[in-house]
Amino acid sequence: MIKYLSLSGLAKRVGIAASTATTYRRDGRLPEPDAVIGEPPSVQYGWLPETIDEWQANRPGRGNWKNQS
Repeated sequence: MIKYLSLSGLAKRVGIAASTATTYRRDGRLPEPDAVIGEPPSVQYGWLPETIDEWQANRPGRGNWKNQS
């Protein structure tokens, strides 16, 4: 079985508030979800952990501060 991160799981994994993750999704600042379940208005999104880990490692700003010289 494939396990996906929900929006709140994504937020917890990268250390941001769930509301921030929601804003990032709405503004297009998250990677495309790996899974979409349901139809509007009850759509649920899912991301593979490795998708989020790669996004976190490469995103600009606070999420990448350790990698900046």
